Amino acid sequence: MDDKVRELIAVGASIGAHCQPCLSYHVGKARELGITAEEIREAIAVGHMVEKGSMSAMRQFAAGVFEQKSSEAAPACCSGGKARGKGGCRQGSGKEAAR
Repeated sequence: MDDKVRELIAVGASIGAHCQPCLSYHVGKARELGITAEEIREAIAVGHMVEKGSMSAMRQFAAGVFEQKSSEAAPACCSGGKARGKGGCRQGSGKEAAR
């Protein structure tokens, strides 16, 4: 993968991650590499399409979460639970976040 493709992916990923500093950085790097404004806009549009898909999936999940039995709930959450397996989130701080 060349630097141009790598930077365009990073632009789209920045959109999906809602990371404004990341987007600013990667758009700047893309310009330094000579990537055109149209190509950058296209990468941004792809990022928005991915973002829209993930929001739709979360909307559907959230609508059904009340239908779950207690035994189907995730064993832990990023707000302090220790379990890190199927169904649990991977957020945390320090060394836990790196796992």
